[in-house]
Amino acid sequence: MTVSEAVSGFIPRSYWDTLTEKFILLLVFSAFITLCFGAIFFLPDSSKLLSGVFFHSSAVETNTHTGPDSSDAGSAGNDDRLLAKIKKDHEKALNVPQRLHLRRYFFYFKTFNESLRFVLISTTLHTEEDQAEKMMKHAWDSYKQYAWGSNELRPVSKHGHSSNLFGSIKGATIVDALDTLYIMEMFEEFDAATDWVEKSLDFNVNAEVSVFEVNIRFVGGLLSAYYLSGKEVFRRKAVELGEKLLPAFKTPTGIPWALLNLKSGIGRNWPWASGGSSILAEYGTLHLEFMHLSRLSGNSEFAQKVMNIRKVLNRLEKPQGLYPNYLNPNSGQWGQHHVSVGGLGDSFYEYLLKAWLMSDKTDEEGKKMYYDALQAIETNLMRKSTNGLTYIAEWKGGLLEHKMGHLTCFAGGMIALGADGAPGDKTGHQMEQAAEIARTCHESYARTTLKLGPEAFRFDGGVEAIATRQNEKYFILRPEVIETYMYMWRFTHDPKYREWGWEAVQALEQHCRVDGGYSGIRDVYASSPNYDDVQQSFYLAETLKYLYLLFSEDDHLPFEHWVFNTEAHPLPVIRKDKTDRPNEVE
Repeated sequence: MTVSEAVSGFIPRSYWDTLTEKFILLLVFSAFITLCFGAIFFLPDSSKLLSGVFFHSSAVETNTHTGPDSSDAGSAGNDDRLLAKIKKDHEKALNVPQRLHLRRYFFYFKTFNESLRFVLISTTLHTEEDQAEKMMKHAWDSYKQYAWGSNELRPVSKHGHSSNLFGSIKGATIVDALDTLYIMEMFEEFDAATDWVEKSLDFNVNAEVSVFEVNIRFVGGLLSAYYLSGKEVFRRKAVELGEKLLPAFKTPTGIPWALLNLKSGIGRNWPWASGGSSILAEYGTLHLEFMHLSRLSGNSEFAQKVMNIRKVLNRLEKPQGLYPNYLNPNSGQWGQHHVSVGGLGDSFYEYLLKAWLMSDKTDEEGKKMYYDALQAIETNLMRKSTNGLTYIAEWKGGLLEHKMGHLTCFAGGMIALGADGAPGDKTGHQMEQAAEIARTCHESYARTTLKLGPEAFRFDGGVEAIATRQNEKYFILRPEVIETYMYMWRFTHDPKYREWGWEAVQALEQHCRVDGGYSGIRDVYASSPNYDDVQQSFYLAETLKYLYLLFSEDDHLPFEHWVFNTEAHPLPVIRKDKTDRPNEVE
């Protein structure tokens, strides 16, 4: 039996057919246990296992991949002090006794068969982790060969692709992939990306961009790369771009426009968005990045802009406690009453929770807004199908549409992340909800021909977790289901989440991998893939990063030190002195 078979299918029933084989395996297993326990006492710790924060001891030896860039030695003293403070805060995470970090699930056995199964998972863990790295390398090398400098790659036709979301800004894949390259220790590729950012990333363009997309991919990617590597160029570029986005807030209410010309500073909203409304998931997904921009630049305007958004929202009456997807930036009133935890709404809720966590749990306003919203979602939108699948429906003027989007599948991870801080005795209840949503989203994958999830799936007309409309059957390399698997693994160590993640790896490799990278698929129910010929930048930023973290140790980017933005860019928790007021930016 090959290693890949052991991982994907675990132990076939025929493997246990003879008593002799059982006895031999028992001896092997016993020897392995003895070896592991001996390792606790005799093996030194591995620095890589303590890589929860990436300012590790190698910084003393070289400044190529950690610490401030030596070419920026003339930076202001404040920047040096700030970087030193960041490093000091993060190094606290490394102050743990030296020990071998044996995987906790190794001890979860109940029977002999189960014990051996977990041993096999443990011994092949690095194979799974390595597989995510190999996938990243193929995606990155293909982009570099065929589309370097373009925003994205067309992997089938092997040339660059640029979405109008970024105007004429270039290099979305490069910036989006920076932290993934660093986390996977692909330093040669990271250095090439850094060189491109320094020499070619240009925001002085006369073009209209999506404020939301540019913020989560470019600002978030640059901030994360700065915090991981310490290279000043990333901080400088992030602040420069953030300043160019500020004119988007020049509306009567301060609710930002969706689209902004970076040269003229003139903004507008999508023409299809409910009478010129701003969209909840867009104006509600700026908070994490803008709080860090204030911290790194010393300019409090960034934080003031996003805090004002909360003031506007808190003045409004919420129908059934829900937040409609549309808000008019001129009148400050809701547009049509359409509520979704998927597209148009999703990351607003995510950022309420993560704002509280990123503030070192001092942002009580964000905390209350999140848990109140989650209660309204549970009451009005969460439903259970005839066969027991929990899903989150959409709400249109008081009527439910029993549809759940792939984007909504992030909610399992979000609910698990927030369960520990849930009011009252709801922690267990919310973890159950998170697990049920993860199961439903896994079913949406399992019920397709290609074992990849559709863009949306329905629960009506006798159908459960299946897409019934042709325009909902596509898969564009989205990360949300794998994101939830990663969070659920971290909080429960239930091995099924790694099993499900490995199923996704196999499906991606079999159906999405092409010679020139990875492509989305137009119909996941078809017998063979029909490629859409786009390798999305978020595939490198999110999907592959979450797969890597799913199969990594828990102290790789631990949640007590890092919060992921909605594009999976890790940002450090902002520690507060006891005298600091909530929401005050250092």
